[in-house]
Amino acid sequence: ETNSSLKKFLEDSLSMTPEERAKYLETYEAIRVTHESSAHEGQTEAPSIDEKVDLHFIALVNVGGHLYELDGRKPFPINHGETSDDSFLEDAIEVCKKFMERDPEELRFNAIALSAA
Repeated sequence: ETNSSLKKFLEDSLSMTPEERAKYLETYEAIRVTHESSAHEGQTEAPSIDEKVDLHFIALVNVGGHLYELDGRKPFPINHGETSDDSFLEDAIEVCKKFMERDPEELRFNAIALSAA
């Protein structure tokens, strides 16, 4: 949107460092109000297990030295084999490549890493 709060925030914070941007976000009233309004709407109802879903999120995690895929559409975690703190990223990349090989023409893939600072 041309006049959106998010667009204004991005424009205003373009030249800021990540730390400055984080502080600015903490005090940015328009985004806080929008967030609170959305949060009070409640949860989106999850589709039934039988319903076909094209796009959704999974998580790849290292638990006890094994790489697990957590997918809410599956009844249990999928064990993709052994991993370690040192090899986890490379091991997870291999799992992601297998997903991408299923449909090489598909471009709608995304990856986000959550890690300790």
